[in-house]
Amino acid sequence: MRQIIILLLCSTVGWAADKKSEKKGKPNHLIKESSPYLLQHAHNPVDWYPWGPEAFAKAKKEGKIVFLSIGYSSCHWCHVMEKESFAHKDVAAIMNKHFVCIKVDREERPDVDHIYMTALQEGLGRRGGWPMSMFLTATGKPVWGGTYWPREDRTIKGQKVGGFKTILKTFAKFQEDRKKDVDAQAEAIADRTITALAGLPGIAVLFEVKKSMLTEAAKAMEEDFDPKYGGQGSPRNDHLGTKFPQPSRLLFLFEHLQRTKAKDLDKVLYLTLDQMALGGIYDQLGGGFHRYSTERTWTVPHFEKMLYDNGQLMEIYSLAYRATNKPLYKRTIEQTLEFIKREMTSPEGGFYSALDADSEGEEGRFYVWTDEDFKKAIPNEKERELFLAVYGDKKIRATIEKLYASAGGPPHFEEKYHILTLNQPMSEYAKSLKMKEAELRKKLAPIMKRLFEIRAKRERPFLDTKILTAWNGLMIAGYARAGEVLKNQEYIKAAEKAADFVLKKLRNKKGRLI
Repeated sequence: MRQIIILLLCSTVGWAADKKSEKKGKPNHLIKESSPYLLQHAHNPVDWYPWGPEAFAKAKKEGKIVFLSIGYSSCHWCHVMEKESFAHKDVAAIMNKHFVCIKVDREERPDVDHIYMTALQEGLGRRGGWPMSMFLTATGKPVWGGTYWPREDRTIKGQKVGGFKTILKTFAKFQEDRKKDVDAQAEAIADRTITALAGLPGIAVLFEVKKSMLTEAAKAMEEDFDPKYGGQGSPRNDHLGTKFPQPSRLLFLFEHLQRTKAKDLDKVLYLTLDQMALGGIYDQLGGGFHRYSTERTWTVPHFEKMLYDNGQLMEIYSLAYRATNKPLYKRTIEQTLEFIKREMTSPEGGFYSALDADSEGEEGRFYVWTDEDFKKAIPNEKERELFLAVYGDKKIRATIEKLYASAGGPPHFEEKYHILTLNQPMSEYAKSLKMKEAELRKKLAPIMKRLFEIRAKRERPFLDTKILTAWNGLMIAGYARAGEVLKNQEYIKAAEKAADFVLKKLRNKKGRLI
């Protein structure tokens, strides 16, 4: 434990399909990597190294600090920092002169990410996130770090805040003039990090596991529950912050409900599932859940799509459908698994890791629509009115504006763009329009098909084709549960094919899963 670096010099986990990097200049040391995220940086002017002994040996030989950047392919702010800093020759010149620079894909090396995230949060007491930016000694001990830094200095509330270039120059001078202080700080942070990673060794707490503990856990979730839109948030802040689906909590609630029949928790679970499936966090046109909502109503997401989210959510929606027989849940399962089949499944049957949020240089551009987009796609005015009466976001935007007015304005997704949402189940829309639900769906089907075909021609978000053991396990479970509940053999066969792929391709020389 004393030498952090020893823990980390191990083989890469996961399997990745070959992916050519765009040529943007002379390749650096990432050019031979298999991670699509690392290959995105393989032509940066920064002389990036992959994680491994070569980079640390170079740092030791040249007496340099290591700059470690950890991110992943669907991370929006990772892309921003790359475009603002790593792709610029003036920034690269500073980095290459004074540092040995290492790039890590956190999805490929969760072990590296875990240790340095612990160092950032526990050792340095700073807020974590990605991209993670860390300065290390040549032995891998953390000296200082942060997350995203803009390239240039800024003035915030009258105070000058250093940008990435200034931070790099400051650290270079710090290493040159005060190396003993750097080493002393590294030792102190390493000690705090090791303590945090190790917990409290030598102490075993033995207690009887009681049902009351589960009840208390469920009640704690109920206390943070948003009674209007579902999900967990801070009651002190009127639940106005970001919201994550948190499928493991939802699975716990479902199982607890099955054991206890605690009707007071029904709403906590099912309102959350309803609102997520109706909201913009769910891709109403193409299926699949985005990573999280930036606000209370589940309308405005960060648009990346992660395999592990969708795998776990398929399991809970399948269980919830079996318990309630709600058509909304069945639709959500079928559309999402169709999306996984169409966009996230390799020819061999394994599942890819993630879809980026960005395309055309904008976050979410693939998924959102302007008024002009709607007019071109749906020229018939009556058809357009019907579609927007169901999937339009004007009502929910007005709701968001009211909710956030006292907090300094709504976190809307650009005034010109619309995100497809359902404000209520389709059956309720049918009632208000005085028609049967089947009739309404029949009228909407050709419009949705047209929009889907138009969207499919847009520039697509980047697909990370890494195939990771654990995440595939989650998606296999989701497919298998959906196949069991919906009695769908196609889903079960997809789970079997993926499981066969994992068992054949994702093993090390000793036969263990990697």
